[in-house]
Formats: sequence, C-alpha cells, structure tokens
Amino acid sequence: MWKLAGALLASASMALAGCTATGAVAGGVAGHELTHGSTAGTIGGAVVGGVVGHELGK
Repeated sequence: MWKLAGALLASASMALAGCTATGAVAGGVAGHELTHGSTAGTIGGAVVGGVVGHELGK
C-alpha cells in the first residue's frame, strides 16, 4: 500500500505540479489508512486534502 501511495504522490506532484492534486492524493491515502479502507473515508480524506493543498498553494 505504501509503495502505491508513494508512486501516486510522486506522479501527482510531477505530472500535475499542483498543490491541490498532491493534497488530494495524500489526504486520500491518509483517509484510507485511518478508516481501515473505508470508501467514504478515502473520498473524504481526498476532498479535505485537496482543499488544504489548494489553500496552502495560494
């Protein structure tokens, strides 16, 4: 799982070069891990991470 998360994070930061995308990936991974694989937790984490990444990138 962590190899996949690292690959997704690296590709999001390199290909899209956006704080929003990077935050969404990191939040999705964190949400997935914290809720033990819950789909709602993964999506919720991605949304929150995307918002945080967007705000930090301003």
